[in-house]
Amino acid sequence: MIGRCFPSYWHVGSDDRELAELTFGHLQQREGHWAIVDLSGKAGHVRTIPVPDWGHCLLNEWTQAAGIESGKLFRRVSSAGRAWGEAVTEKLVWHVVKEFAAKIGFTKLAPHDLRRSCARLCRASGGELEQIQFLLGHVSVQTTERYLGCTQRISSAVNDRIGMQPAP
Repeated sequence: MIGRCFPSYWHVGSDDRELAELTFGHLQQREGHWAIVDLSGKAGHVRTIPVPDWGHCLLNEWTQAAGIESGKLFRRVSSAGRAWGEAVTEKLVWHVVKEFAAKIGFTKLAPHDLRRSCARLCRASGGELEQIQFLLGHVSVQTTERYLGCTQRISSAVNDRIGMQPAP
């Protein structure tokens, strides 16, 4: 069950420490949408990460099955399948990602790879660069461009398609 709660979006904008530190208080509704709010990341940057409805449903399944209602969202699971302790550690997050990646045939997948993959999937599905920047918590859009491997395409320039041209 815990492996289902570590889809790629949990690592969008969050490193292992941030995931381990998530609490019920971070999960709130904003503008009618679930989000992880006031997440403090690298260099003290605070951001909000939208959570898809399906992700919120999985999280609810996890917390209900684990019998937890407050404190940290993620807990260790005993060999008997019961949640125990107050939280997971950064190291456990790393091991869970590695374990489930290996089960699907990826031997060199790290948590940060999930962050990068999700960002690239967002871009490929038409996500705006600025929104991906917010999602990742980058201060500069240039950082996001480098992260995504963006390059300018002169042969298919975006301004060729805006439909403006002088009258004949």
